[in-house]
Amino acid sequence: MIYSLRGKLALKELGFVVVECGGVGYGCRTSYSTVSQLGETGSEVTIYTHLYVREDAVELFGFATLQELSCFRLLISVTGVGPKAATAILSDMTPEKFAFTVASGDSKTFTRTKGIGAKTAQRIVLELKDKMSAEAIGGSVAGDAASFAAAPSGAVSSAVTEALEALMVLGYTQGEVAPILGKLDGSLSTQDMIKETLRIMNAKNMR
Repeated sequence: MIYSLRGKLALKELGFVVVECGGVGYGCRTSYSTVSQLGETGSEVTIYTHLYVREDAVELFGFATLQELSCFRLLISVTGVGPKAATAILSDMTPEKFAFTVASGDSKTFTRTKGIGAKTAQRIVLELKDKMSAEAIGGSVAGDAASFAAAPSGAVSSAVTEALEALMVLGYTQGEVAPILGKLDGSLSTQDMIKETLRIMNAKNMR
């Protein structure tokens, strides 16, 4: 399994990049969002990868952040959603917006991506919300709710709750993100809370 690639950016096109590592060029299909985040050709980059294997092809997909990779893996787990559709969706929205869209049940937003019809959009929201709920029931919410339990009644805003649900879509547990959300300005919007929490989580991971 190839977890990530770090090397020279040898080629950058819409939806496709080549990263040269140890004299070998690895071609990765990706989103427009990742392409826009990478530097100029010849610069050193790191991308996080997923090896997609099917009967007639083996393809490597790469993304600029672990959050975007997580979104990609969630999308291809949905019935009828392949890697092409997944990268198209991620070309149209950030991981933060993706997580919020799923958590809020806003299937209509997904139909703005070319090739994603209403039924597919509804299936994405339904299956991923169900998956998020199943993971929560599996222990993360029940075991880690103490972070919010001490808050006065009504102190946990709907924005915090929505941000928590969205971050769980990205694979974080309540125990990981609740302490961070509890310290943020309660007047922030849901998407700003998601963005700030991810920034803090990324900073911690880089230490």
